[in-house]
Amino acid sequence: MTDSGLPRVVDSAWLAAHLGENDLVVGDVRGPNAHTRGHIPGSRPLVLGSPPPGADESSVHELAKEVALRLRRHGITGGERLVLVDRGDGVGAMPAAQMAELAGHAHVSILLGGMAAWEGELAQGPVELEPVRQASFEPSPRALPTRQEIVSRLDDTALTILDVRRDDEYTGRHGSACDPRQGHIPGARHLEVGELFAGPGQPHAPERIRELVGLPEGAEIVAYCHSGSRSALATLALRSAGYDARNYAGSWHEWSRHAELPLER
Repeated sequence: MTDSGLPRVVDSAWLAAHLGENDLVVGDVRGPNAHTRGHIPGSRPLVLGSPPPGADESSVHELAKEVALRLRRHGITGGERLVLVDRGDGVGAMPAAQMAELAGHAHVSILLGGMAAWEGELAQGPVELEPVRQASFEPSPRALPTRQEIVSRLDDTALTILDVRRDDEYTGRHGSACDPRQGHIPGARHLEVGELFAGPGQPHAPERIRELVGLPEGAEIVAYCHSGSRSALATLALRSAGYDARNYAGSWHEWSRHAELPLER
């Protein structure tokens, strides 16, 4: 739950029941053209971009300010409950959620299954956006884990690092050829992302995910993969199971390039 009582993920039935409420905004992250062709009534196109493949603490603060401007241009103030919708696979919504959270939006959720799961009517045509001058955004760098945070917390028992790559990537036997070093972040647990999902964009039941992960609800987890895409999906599934989950967007692609950072094989 966010502090507004908004679940971190919602399903189509939840959204249908709450659609039209004054403080609920549906942001469609598929792009303006797809939104124009057919969208959930009352939703607006919302283009926020994706977390960068590598970031340090100073660049994260600058990015947070830029994303806040993007939100304001789309009429988002930070006070509303924001539900993000993609085509259905989670690939678009989770990175957009991370960007909104980085800007300081405290009430962000994702529609599980996206447009593919929406059973209600669709609207067509362009939607005119109304930018806002006043907004309540304070950057939240925690939303975008950096290599500096992770290396400083390798011995922190409150944090679980979860590697969601293939087994041969985790062990270092067959990683990506573009990476100068192979292996995994010291102490990282391993669980392939596909094991968390029953189908595209549809995580397993929360109880099943918690059984697979082996941690109690509410545990803090940072997921990573090679370049942040698979771990974004994993973060979506982990949040659906009640975890305090974040995505390390730089992932192994970034970690392997810093020779001072430790690794295990």
